[in-house]
Amino acid sequence: MHSSRLIIALPALLALATLPASAKEPASATPIATGSCAAIPLAGRDAGSVLQSSTANAWGGARTGKEASLSDRVVRYAIAAELDPVKHTLTGKQQLTWRNRSAQPVCSIYLHMYLNGFDGPGSTFMTEQRASSGGFRSNVATKDGEYGYIRLDKVAQGGAVAKWSFVQPDGGPKTDRSVVRIDLPTPVAAGAATTLDIDFFDQLPRVVARTGYYGSFHLIGQWFPKIGVLELPGERGATAPRWNAHEFHLHSEFYADYGSYDVQLTVPKDYTVGATGQLQGTPVERAGKTTHHYVQDDVHDFAWTADKRYAKPLIKTWNGPLGPVEVKVLYHPEYTSNAEPVAQATIDSLAYFSKTLGAYPYKTATAVIPPYGAAEAGGMEYPTFFTADSTDQVAAGSPSRFMLDFVTVHEFGHGYFYGILGSNEFEEPMLDEGMNEYWDQRMMTARKQDIVLTTDWLKRLGIGSRITPFDMERLGANLNDPADPLGLNSWVRLSSGSYNTVYTRTATTMRQIEAQVGTPAMERAMQLYYERWKFRHPSLADLRDALAEGTGKPLIVNAAFDAYIYGTGKTDDRISSMSSQERLPMPGYLTYQGKQVLVGSAQIDKAIETVRKAWKAKHPKAKAGAGPFPYHTVIVVRRDTVKPAQTLRVNFADGSHRDYPVTTQQSWQRLELVTRSKAVSAQLDPGNLLRMDANKLNDSYTLEPQPQAARRWFADFTSLLQSFFALLATV
Repeated sequence: MHSSRLIIALPALLALATLPASAKEPASATPIATGSCAAIPLAGRDAGSVLQSSTANAWGGARTGKEASLSDRVVRYAIAAELDPVKHTLTGKQQLTWRNRSAQPVCSIYLHMYLNGFDGPGSTFMTEQRASSGGFRSNVATKDGEYGYIRLDKVAQGGAVAKWSFVQPDGGPKTDRSVVRIDLPTPVAAGAATTLDIDFFDQLPRVVARTGYYGSFHLIGQWFPKIGVLELPGERGATAPRWNAHEFHLHSEFYADYGSYDVQLTVPKDYTVGATGQLQGTPVERAGKTTHHYVQDDVHDFAWTADKRYAKPLIKTWNGPLGPVEVKVLYHPEYTSNAEPVAQATIDSLAYFSKTLGAYPYKTATAVIPPYGAAEAGGMEYPTFFTADSTDQVAAGSPSRFMLDFVTVHEFGHGYFYGILGSNEFEEPMLDEGMNEYWDQRMMTARKQDIVLTTDWLKRLGIGSRITPFDMERLGANLNDPADPLGLNSWVRLSSGSYNTVYTRTATTMRQIEAQVGTPAMERAMQLYYERWKFRHPSLADLRDALAEGTGKPLIVNAAFDAYIYGTGKTDDRISSMSSQERLPMPGYLTYQGKQVLVGSAQIDKAIETVRKAWKAKHPKAKAGAGPFPYHTVIVVRRDTVKPAQTLRVNFADGSHRDYPVTTQQSWQRLELVTRSKAVSAQLDPGNLLRMDANKLNDSYTLEPQPQAARRWFADFTSLLQSFFALLATV
């Protein structure tokens, strides 16, 4: 632990001194009497699940492409930092320029200090990790000397030193230091901007939960003081100005304003660096150290990596609709075999997302394959920069290859849902994790890349099974007992398992909507959502509205949102009973020539036998289930909680079938029909549209055992054993 203040090294000071003038000049802050500066509240513990649509002018209105910049740039960061790879520390200077979009003066701002989530047992992150049965990903234990933190050494505004104090907006422990309030010496007037000069120091943790070091490898994310978001009325359900700056929770990720980053990174000269954005010119070497200069506009975060063990980067070019994109893969010698698959999956993702949502707007895409021993660094996203998975087995068609490709697609995809759309992952994680998972699995499906559950020697014996990407999601979605609404925030949840359904259950819900409205309609709706909300910050309500409008099926969309996203509805339609019997003449009194005539059982039986013999003589090759008498079929369907309209298909012995609607909102529906052929089986949802049905095995009923039914049970059982893949996919 470092308790004394460190002085930034000369190279980093020189780097800061050479920042462009536009990055250094502070915008003026108009003096305001302190008494006229009303405090702006913070969004609290229960924030999330926005029901109210944002206004049309939220976040400055839709980005039409005619504006001077892709986003409404609210912040500008100019940072100079130096890495000590032996002590795993960073010393940094930062100029943070922030614009007050509100109509009132601002006298305090809030900064995220994410690294303090790893400073010890008193943080909100660590407190929640202890309470979690599963911890975070591989649940790597942090040993003595492997903790991390970020320290403010100075905050000044126009030369005047600011005071600060740590706060816990979500009611976390008072020892949590992941959010700090800065009381400004000079309040910022409505529409004005101000610049803060900040000195900070980082002690990186042993790689855990998206950031840190392992040996000489450094993944440096959430490493600088980062301003929260001031939301205005009409934005994400806000009715008055409010700060959105939540504590760093076990499962929460990030939310920030769009802006510009100008970053100088100084490392030992033998270290390779990769980062968000574009490298500016040739790195400058001085006194055994090298300074790398990166710039990127219209993003809301910046991350980087440095290591002396990286192999020569694999660099390719993808020619997209907005020009060439440099695709770079950083990897270590032990994972050389992973580099080409990761590069190809990145290029394929650039093409798929550009075609199905909108053109990729940046000039770079950098993928990092973490080294052996640093698995906690894998599967994380930042703008134009992400970490992939790694594997010793890259054979096409293997489960490990599926995961290598899928994690690459998934982390790239975040660049759209977390990056370009700017979802609030604190409060509505399904907008990023869930919607991204859905679109990723659509891409894997388009690639025809199923998960093959077998080995080479089993293949030679003809033994094996495969599961489709969306079937994998459904198996891991806990449809039978959902504990929390999908739209809930990331920390007020029953368990880590419940949080994981943000991925799987969202993907399954969206797949059901797509099946019900049709794929072309769903694609139109998603393109509308992207075009309307890119470089803004949509809410669940905004997604709902875009899907309802774009599909033209608001009843289907709104019903799904009410049931599964804003609620914990369970769907389980099942056939509880079925019978199909000949309708034979019955004994009793009949009216004949005006008189009541008793027809006894013996007479009825004889007549039935006579009719049967005559019919068989006329139809010597008739199949079972056909005969002279009609069949009376009775089928009872039971329904649970959420009852979407669907279809019951009845199959007959003659090979025909008939479809009947199941629409009742009662807990049961009885179907009775009389047909010439015997009903032999029934199937709910024959088109497999209702992906949220908790148990598909009880959707069918067969009156006579069939080999196909046994094989189906075996296939479902095999698939069930593989549900752990759904958990592996939640990265």
